[in-house]
Amino acid sequence: MKPEPSPAGRALEAAQAALAAEHAAAYGYGVIGARTSGARATQARESYGGHLARRDALARTVRELGGAPRPAEAAYALPFEVRTPADAERLAAEIEDRVAGAYSDLVRAAEGPLRREAADALSAAAVRAARWRGVGVAFPGLTERADEAQRAQHS
Repeated sequence: MKPEPSPAGRALEAAQAALAAEHAAAYGYGVIGARTSGARATQARESYGGHLARRDALARTVRELGGAPRPAEAAYALPFEVRTPADAERLAAEIEDRVAGAYSDLVRAAEGPLRREAADALSAAAVRAARWRGVGVAFPGLTERADEAQRAQHS
């Protein structure tokens, strides 16, 4: 039986997972930006910049928690082929859902200022997802977990 990580260890693990989600989001927004135009391209650029800023802040947080920040992968597998602007919008919403899920875990694992920062990032991801999707979700950060559980039940 594996010992339960300490609260600081859980916060570091969750911060590393959020950092990985931000790396993947930055990569995904590169694809999204290439498939959108006009206001959506502007939205993609703003989202990309926001993810880079959060990524950099998380790298500092991981170091403060005593860890070595995980580097970005050279490339990431997209959940589906992105050919059209509609595909790009769907990808953006999915990316934001995944980012929200990572920050939801960080909110649960962290304390104090880090918990507040994670809650702010969770909220920002939920707002971006709603803008891309055109509708919000009741419990951002938990939606994909419910979907995964439902898929697991039916397989």
